[in-house]
This record gives sequence, C-alpha cells and structure tokens, in this order.
Amino acid sequence: MTAQETVERAAGALKVFPLPSAVLFPHTVIPLHIFEPRYRALVKDALATDRVLALGQLEPGWEGNYEGRPPLQSLMCAGVIVWDEQVEDGRYNILLQGVSRVRMVKELSPDTLYRQVRAQVLADPPYTGPEEEQLRQAVFELAGRVPPSFAESLLPVAARAGGGMLADVVASALVPEPGRRQELLGELDVRRRLEQVLVDVSDLLSQLQPVRPSGPMN
Repeated sequence: MTAQETVERAAGALKVFPLPSAVLFPHTVIPLHIFEPRYRALVKDALATDRVLALGQLEPGWEGNYEGRPPLQSLMCAGVIVWDEQVEDGRYNILLQGVSRVRMVKELSPDTLYRQVRAQVLADPPYTGPEEEQLRQAVFELAGRVPPSFAESLLPVAARAGGGMLADVVASALVPEPGRRQELLGELDVRRRLEQVLVDVSDLLSQLQPVRPSGPMN
C-alpha cells in the first residue's frame, strides 16, 4: 500500500496534532518532539495502527484556550511517521513525512485525549507550465548566493521535482514564517502556488548579493 493510500484509508478518523509553530508540506519531512500527554497518546496510537497523523494550525485567537479544543483551520497536511524513538517519560522523537493536503470535513466527538477529524484528501492534479521552469531557474540562481551545504540539499530536489511538488519542497526549504507557509499550503491551484512561491524566492533573491568570483580579475 502506498503512503497516499494509507492516508486515504485513515481520512475517516484522522488524528490531528495542532502545532501553531510548524506547517508541514507534502513531499517533505519534519522532525517533532512529542511531550504533551495528549499528543504522546496520539503518537502511541498512531504507531500501533497506521502511523498516520495530520499536522494542523489553529484559528487566530487560540492562545487563551490552547489546553482545550480551540477551532482548527480546515486545511492541513497528513503524513506518515517514518521514524520514531521513545525517550524518557514516555516522550517521542519522530520524523513525519508529509503525504497529502487534507481538508477537515468534521471534527469527531472527543472520545480520545487528542483530536480526530473526518477529512477529504486533496491530491494535486498534474501540471506543466512556464511557472514551473521560472521557479526552478530562480532556485538555481538562489543556489549561487547561499552556503554550499544548503544549496546542495535543495538543488537535487528542485531539479527533479515538478508541478505542485516543486512548489511545496521549495516553500518548505525557503519560507520560514508559519502564517505564510499556511497560506501556501492552502493554495490548491498548482499554477497559483508556483507563482506565489516564486514571489517568495524572488524576494529572497533581492535581499542577497550575487556571489563574486574570488581571485584576481583580468
């Protein structure tokens, strides 16, 4: 069974980890340290079943009710735990591989410590257009202005990815602000998503000086 099929099977009762400081994109991996009791229970149950959970955002104004069940934003990213380690006090370190955007249809009745939703899985349609190559070229240009270690991790992915995957992996690597990441996660039109990520990369390029060649100039 593919990861996509696993997420689709889990969508009827999808476990949700609301984490306001982090936004996961499909095709990317995020490390998480799980320490709250309700989310330790979530991870324990996920590991015992399908290893699927969704990383979600809370609606603005959640701060006063974080310990409760403040409203969830409807667009999330569902993923599969690809590595796990249980540490002291029942806490976990995990790596969560993003698989697909999902839209919450309904939050389920609270019969667990953690939250679960019924969700619609939102797969990207195939897309090929000029925006794809424009973004790829912008990433190649950016690679000449950032440390080699960072460029070497981004360039192979940018070279082989296309369509929505290209937008997602570039956004994951280069867009740090959670609110902006959530906006890009919520953009379901692949062409517009590519355009929006290109705006972010172009803004970053405008802030970085071109690398000047070293050595004597003739």
